[in-house]
Amino acid sequence: MLRDLSEALQFTKGLGFRLAALLSVAILPIGLMSLIQTMYLSGEAERSAETAIVGRTGAAAAGERALFQGALGTADALGPAVLREIANPAACSEMLSSFVERGATYVYAGFVQLSGMTDCNSGGAERDLTGFAAYEHFVVNPTTMVVPMRAGAISGKPVVVVAQPLYRDRELLGYVAVSLSQELLQSTHSSVYGSSGARTITFNADGDILSADEGVIDEISGALPRDETLRSLISRAETTFTDVTDSGEQRVFAVVTVVPGLVYALGSFSPTEAGVQGYRVTKLTAVLFAVALWAVSLGVAYYAVYRLVLRHVRELRGQMRRFAVGDRAAPPRIMEDAPTEIADVSRTFHSMVRILNRDEAALESAIDEKTVLLKEVHHRVKNNLQLIASIISMQGRVIEHDDAKRVLRSVQDRVASLASIYKNLYQAEHLESVDADRLISEIINQMTRASSSPDFRLHVETDLMPLVLQPDQAVPLTLLTNEAFTNAVKYAGVPPGEDKAWVSVKLSRVDADHARLDVTNSIGEQDLAMEGTGLGSQLIEAFAMQLDGEAEISTTDTEYTLSLVFHIEEIRPLPVEDCTVVLTSAARDGARH
Repeated sequence: MLRDLSEALQFTKGLGFRLAALLSVAILPIGLMSLIQTMYLSGEAERSAETAIVGRTGAAAAGERALFQGALGTADALGPAVLREIANPAACSEMLSSFVERGATYVYAGFVQLSGMTDCNSGGAERDLTGFAAYEHFVVNPTTMVVPMRAGAISGKPVVVVAQPLYRDRELLGYVAVSLSQELLQSTHSSVYGSSGARTITFNADGDILSADEGVIDEISGALPRDETLRSLISRAETTFTDVTDSGEQRVFAVVTVVPGLVYALGSFSPTEAGVQGYRVTKLTAVLFAVALWAVSLGVAYYAVYRLVLRHVRELRGQMRRFAVGDRAAPPRIMEDAPTEIADVSRTFHSMVRILNRDEAALESAIDEKTVLLKEVHHRVKNNLQLIASIISMQGRVIEHDDAKRVLRSVQDRVASLASIYKNLYQAEHLESVDADRLISEIINQMTRASSSPDFRLHVETDLMPLVLQPDQAVPLTLLTNEAFTNAVKYAGVPPGEDKAWVSVKLSRVDADHARLDVTNSIGEQDLAMEGTGLGSQLIEAFAMQLDGEAEISTTDTEYTLSLVFHIEEIRPLPVEDCTVVLTSAARDGARH
């Protein structure tokens, strides 16, 4: 898995990727600065828009603010007058009735006792107000209050009751109330927005709606944030936020304080009406523009780098690879259209190829000449050894003594074996190595043919594994095999129960660095007492020492085996002398080599 991941990430080591990464780092700060500035300006504009929304909501509720503050001041100012006339209900009622008639702001004014009875009011009649919303609210919380009523107790119209508690020497007597018609409250802000997409709601601290735009109360879910109530929105006073209504519409909301602690206003705007959506689009556009600018800059920079550098580097790399794999028919093209630095490298490589081709041609010619001479030496040595073998054979034919003939014959076999070795050397494709198995097979066949006769039936079996050796090892191994095979043929006898003698030669590998030679012959009963001169054994021991091995002999009643385990020396190619080629600058016009 790690290998697959490493291969998949190989492209990160390329010049193109690294240049792109560096260019990204170089261009990134500029893009970030532009993005930060754009986002900052967009944020400032959005905050200005939110402040404007809060101001528009406050402007929409400005008329109501004046009415409620005036009503609170009026209720507070009527308190002393009511206290003066509280013992005379008729006079008190006449005073309040005259006050309401002189102004067109209020539809009712009156004093309500703690028992819920009122005999001092602008209506002039005594009434019991227990059960009405304003009275019940005051009983629970006897303080300044602003309470909406669908139908006033005296006027019968939808009103908003504004009341102040009335005390005499710290004794709570009741409350003085004035009523504002909801129609009057709605008229103060209905023309402020000038758009059907904006809505406003005025509500008290308990979350009761005091006034709203036409149709808002009937569709209140479309004007309030989802999972929110008017009372819960008081904590968001003087702020702007975006939320989704119960109907699924996204809107911008603003909450402002109309009368601190008593009355608040909620403004509800569509994103388009509020102007906030445009700034969000601006933020997204700023981000996309910065990313696009960064990507385009990267693309242009990479294309420029590719045109100026990468394509020339890749072409030069291709020329080097073709030269490395042996495509040297003609010097590579000089990239005249490349930048000066790369063109200089191209000219230098072109000149280097010409020099290397020239030097390699000279080296190959010298090596071929030396190889021919060396093979000629091996060939002449082989011819001389064959000539010596022929002379020994001619001498053997004129000698009548059997022992002398046998000695000359053994010498002839040894000389013939050496001749076979040199024959293989000059016929070999590589002079630094010899196929030992083929050489041994040739010598055994040669000796088998020479030793065969109608009176002596001999079976020869070979099992020679392919083995390549240096000439310094092949020569003693072949001569040792020659001596061992000669002795095996000399002493091979017909074992009991068989009809002919046999000899087995086996060449095998013990491990990666060692090989084994086994020469085995059969033993007959009549051959147990035969004795030799001992020269073959001495030669075998000498050749084994040259191979850094030791010959071991094992016998049974029917077999005689000579074994040799030796180390295989590593075959090294012919050494090539290191040489340093100094190139003059081929990039300069007029430079010569």
